[in-house]
Parts: sequence; C-alpha cells; structure tokens
Amino acid sequence: MTEDMEKRQVATSLPVTGGTVPGRPAPPPPPPSRPRPRPRRWLSIPVAIIAVLVLAVLISSRVDLNYYAVQPGTAQSVQQFITVPADRAHHVAHPVKLTDVELSRVSALTYLYFKLDSNTDLQPLQSVTGGTPPSELDAQGNLEMSQAEAQAKAAALRRLGYVVPATPAGAVLFAVWNGTPAFGVLHVGDVITAVDGAPTVTADALTTALKKYHSGQTVNLSVEKGGAGKPQSVPITLQASTVNLGDGHSAHVTLGIEPVDQVDYSFPFPVTINVTNIGGPSAGLAMTLGVIDTLSGGNLTGNRTVAATGTMDDHGNVGDVGGVPQKTVAVERAGATIFLVPPQEYKAALAKKTPGLQIFAVSTLNQALHVLATHGGHAPAPALTSASG
Repeated sequence: MTEDMEKRQVATSLPVTGGTVPGRPAPPPPPPSRPRPRPRRWLSIPVAIIAVLVLAVLISSRVDLNYYAVQPGTAQSVQQFITVPADRAHHVAHPVKLTDVELSRVSALTYLYFKLDSNTDLQPLQSVTGGTPPSELDAQGNLEMSQAEAQAKAAALRRLGYVVPATPAGAVLFAVWNGTPAFGVLHVGDVITAVDGAPTVTADALTTALKKYHSGQTVNLSVEKGGAGKPQSVPITLQASTVNLGDGHSAHVTLGIEPVDQVDYSFPFPVTINVTNIGGPSAGLAMTLGVIDTLSGGNLTGNRTVAATGTMDDHGNVGDVGGVPQKTVAVERAGATIFLVPPQEYKAALAKKTPGLQIFAVSTLNQALHVLATHGGHAPAPALTSASG
C-alpha cells in the first residue's frame, strides 16, 4: 500500500461528526436548545382586574343619581329663528344672542367629574323637575317655549305700537303629577276647556270649578289633546293625594294637575318664531328684542355683541330664569360684551363675570331697550299705544 493510499484510507476512516475532514468546511454547530416556556399564570391577575373595572364602569354608567348637572350651553343668534314679511324686514348685522344651558342626568360614573367642574352646578332632581315625571319634561319644555314665543311676539308688536288682541282659550296643563288620578290620562300640553259642561276659559276658572268636587267623585273634562282638535270628554275619578313639588314643598290634590292660561293672540301680520332644540321660557327677552330689531331698522345693538336671558310676558315684563352662572360662561365664550339678565339673577351672573363683559339687570322690556340705546343702539321710540284689545 502506498503512502497516498494510506492517507486516503485514514481520511475516509475519520468520523463524519465530531472533528473535521481535511479539505472540507466544518459543519455548523447545532442550534442551542431553548428552555421550555412556563405557563404565564401572572397574566390572569391583570385580566381579572380589567374585567372587574369594565364591569364596574358599565354598571355605574347605568345607575342614575337623583341629580341633574347644569352646564354652560351655547349663545347663538336669535335672528335665525325669526321670520317676518319681507317688506317689513330689515337686515340685522349684529343680532341679539339667546343663551341656554346643558341639562344632563348624573350617573354614578359622571358624578365626580361634574362635582369637580367649577362651571357645573349639581341640582337635586326634585328642584329641577318640580315633581314633574322625567317622561313629561320634554313636553313641558316645549310648552314653555311655545308660550314664550307667542308672548314675545305680542310684547314686541305692542312696543312698536300695534294692537294685539288676546283671547282666553282654556287651561293648558303645565304639569301632571305621578301617582294622581290625572297621571297617564292627561298629559302636559292638553287643554281643558270645560268641567261637566261648564266652560273653563282660564286656569283660575278651572281651579274654581274643581273646588266644587271632592275625593271619590267623577268629573267629565272637555280636553283638547295636545292643545289641538275637537275637545274630547274624559271622565276622571278624583282621589285625595299628596305630591312632592321639590325644594321641600308639597301639595294636596284630588286631580293632580297644574294648569296655566292658554291665550290666543291675533297678530296684525304674520310673525314666526321657531326656536329649535331648546326648551323653556328663558329666551323670551332675547326673542322680543329680535322681533323689534328686524322690524325697526336692524341696529338695535349698536354693532355690539349683546346677549340676553329672561322670560317675557305679553306686557313687557322680564321674569327670572335658572342657570344664569352657566349662561354667563356661555355668552363670554361667544364673545358677548353686554349681557342683559333679570334682577333676581344679577349677582349670580356677576360671579362668573370677566373684565370684557358688562352685565345689566333689567325688569322690563323698556329698561332693556334703554340699556342698548345708551350703548350705541337705535331703539324705537315708545309706542303711542300698546293696547291688548
């Protein structure tokens, strides 16, 4: 055997694994073994906590507390809601702004957030509803706005010298209390025109008529459902009960309603006010000023940004409203420099006043017009007559 053959024999006799073969590259090392993963038991604890928190949030968001949160709403031009005949309308460059508040039911989830917000006022449920069931609150707000629109038109036109006759048209229901004979049978906005055939053209007439009856008797009411259509005969058996009116007040009733006057006005020409997505009567002053502005020249505010809040009756009297601190914040955010408020809410408005805002207390339409006139506005001269017919 030659030496070369011996070398080849030796080379082929070497093991393939372990060591190297001359002339060949070394094989790659085997991959390191990975430790077997252990079960991640620690993940079960956070998942359980998260699940509990999610469940708590869901439950607390559905638990309503006996509070409403009153927050700043908006301040917007009143003129967009007012329509008068084209030949009587004037362009209004700087219209009066009406303002509102946001009213939200407080849940267990949102209570702390609302409580810590300096611009939010938490009001007990009963003080907001006055004993009216929450299901009737929207209807109540719509009724108040409808009446406020009619009274604003009457007050504005009378201030401009037009005769606006007013005719009593029954007793409209402002509230129907839970747990009384009327609840579920009558509704907010229904108009009662007679009791057992005897006409009741005002709220006082209805109250007087009902005093003749006692608990256990049945009365037949003539009712215009929703304030429209032919009156229907609605029999109701009276039952003595006590209702909670809120703020520690209660009332003893046999029927369970709160009526107010329903009035029909005859206007000399069409004037429409149709405020949308806002309930309640607090825009009365702003709506009245808006009608006067478009009918009298369009420069009532003197090119200033003016906001107003307050109820308005058909004789030009301004009444108090709620949520004025929050409304003050809203008008400041809208850039108002003058804010007209009822005297009862003057101090409440001052509590949220900033240096750029002037606040004036007004109890009548004439006072409001005088404030605007002294700040550059062009208010119409007092009317020679404001007869109501």
